Amino acid sequence: MKNFKKFALSLAAVAGLFLTGCSSDDDFTPEEQQVENSELTGSLESNRILDASVQYTITGPYLVKSGAKLTIPAGTEIVSQVGTDRYIAVEQGGKIEVQGTASNPVVMRSENNTAGDWGGLLLCGNATTTEGVNAIAEVGGLIYGGTDDADNSGSIEYLIIRGAGAQINSESQYNGLTLYAVGSGTHIDNVAVLDGADDGIEFFGGTVSASNLYFENNEDDSVDWTEGWNGTITNTYVSHTKPFSTAIEADGDNNNPKVINFTAVSTVGGTALQFKKQSGATITGLSLLGYSTRIDMKDNGPLSNIIIDGQTADPSNGYNAPASVDLSRFSWATDNTLDTSVLPSAITGTTELNPSLVYLLQGTTLVKAGGKLIIPAGTTIISETGTDKYIAVEQGGKIEINGTNDNPVVMKSAGGNPGDWGGLLICGEAVTTEGVNAIAEVGGLVYGGTNNADNSGSINYLVIRGAGAQINSESQYNGLTLYAVGSGTSISNVAIIDGADDGIEFFGGSVSATNLYFENNEDDSVDWTEGWNGTITNTYILNNVAGFSTAIEADGDNGNPTITNLTAVNTGNPGSGTAFQFKKQSGGTFSNISLTDYGTNVDMKDNGPLANIIVDGAPLTTTDDDVFNGTPVDISGWIWISK
Repeated sequence: MKNFKKFALSLAAVAGLFLTGCSSDDDFTPEEQQVENSELTGSLESNRILDASVQYTITGPYLVKSGAKLTIPAGTEIVSQVGTDRYIAVEQGGKIEVQGTASNPVVMRSENNTAGDWGGLLLCGNATTTEGVNAIAEVGGLIYGGTDDADNSGSIEYLIIRGAGAQINSESQYNGLTLYAVGSGTHIDNVAVLDGADDGIEFFGGTVSASNLYFENNEDDSVDWTEGWNGTITNTYVSHTKPFSTAIEADGDNNNPKVINFTAVSTVGGTALQFKKQSGATITGLSLLGYSTRIDMKDNGPLSNIIIDGQTADPSNGYNAPASVDLSRFSWATDNTLDTSVLPSAITGTTELNPSLVYLLQGTTLVKAGGKLIIPAGTTIISETGTDKYIAVEQGGKIEINGTNDNPVVMKSAGGNPGDWGGLLICGEAVTTEGVNAIAEVGGLVYGGTNNADNSGSINYLVIRGAGAQINSESQYNGLTLYAVGSGTSISNVAIIDGADDGIEFFGGSVSATNLYFENNEDDSVDWTEGWNGTITNTYILNNVAGFSTAIEADGDNGNPTITNLTAVNTGNPGSGTAFQFKKQSGGTFSNISLTDYGTNVDMKDNGPLANIIVDGAPLTTTDDDVFNGTPVDISGWIWISK
């Protein structure tokens, strides 16, 4: 019987070949090649493996249903249309497997790469949440929550999510990665969430842990948890260079999640860690750099719920240890090279900064006698907000700022507001009417001596922004403060912008400066006192907001300084305000001065002698003299002032 069946099958095969060979070409129909559907929308009911050679488009909600598994190979790119209902969701019982690698991550992004374009990736699990079993998510009526803390929703390796955070309703937005009651059986490692309009990652209860997380410029919270999440995140790096809410927001009941090795860096100030209600955590390896507020207990919850490096959290602690997570770990996900370092509190030898780093000023940096601070072109120093945030060169110390027109050195505040920090101060040993070893109003700094040729270093191409913090009820810092600085010091190409007090102030001394730019300094742009007798050349002052004090204020004894080629323009409130104010016996020698749209050109505050004010070779005879109509200073080539 078996032999007959084999014989029959052989005959059938031969006949098939004969008939095929004899058929006409018109009857031949080749088998159609299967084409991968590149649109992701609707429901996935069975297992599917995407094709890394295809670019997929999210055109609506794409739901991985219970029992189905979506596998995404390394190098796959998924691009979402813009819309509030564009997202990928793994429902309870479904699984996702993201198989990215460091050399070929999986990318999920919006077509415009703009924050808030789409809804990101959502996982719904069966682990516990304080919302109970079968809770309803704010997204699409998704169900989450159960009793299986070991629930497994799949694995995610090397995933980049960009441009998520679309608006769900008037009160809610999507996150980059949303984890609803996801269980500890789920594996999450190497995830980057960039440029999101809401949170980077949010845990709604659950027990899932995640490691190697990178968050860059997410507009709300980078890491958010609520509903009793009690997993662990390890090796997390947060970068803020744009306004945001927090680096971490924790809310609800405290199930004591763990945060191990967390580094967050802000160049715009802001709040690092915020805890609401009874929330808390155990945190080790914490490094917070550049934030105005380290810990915010939003609802006055118990600090004892927050343990940082074995101790109860202390809001007054800076938690500014060196970075516990290396930014280079995430080179697979970002071109961000904003690696940071903290300026030391004291410089006693020669210290040269690295222009590839952003330096954070977290307190006072003092260049001590015998010390030298060298700052190469292109270096950025960002100060935290505070009255004790400044850089000071003490007597016998030196600073060397080596900026260029294209790459100036920039010193600015994290908050970007006038009065955020104290600026740069230099203390020399030149002559001042205050005598030898005078005491400055700042930090007990000592200045003044007998050496008018004293050398405190050199400054070339420097931009200072946001200085002028309050020292006490009567005094404020300036952008650049020069205490008895000698003529051996070189200062050129300096811009001081958005200061809450003076741009530059000379307290005695004999130092000169050239190519100076001042914009929107709220008190005086140039101020001198205590017998300063140097020269400023090529100075441009722009008073572009109403309410400033003067373009120049001079006070005290007249050391007869020289002001050559100065232009001051009032665009903030044309026809009002004072250009030059002279107090007591002060004066100077002026040439080629151009003043535009000031209500008062010269104010003799204490009725001092007009003869002390020499303009273009002649003493001023009346404050109404129209002698300030020189040729304006040409700043068209001053590229550095816009940095």
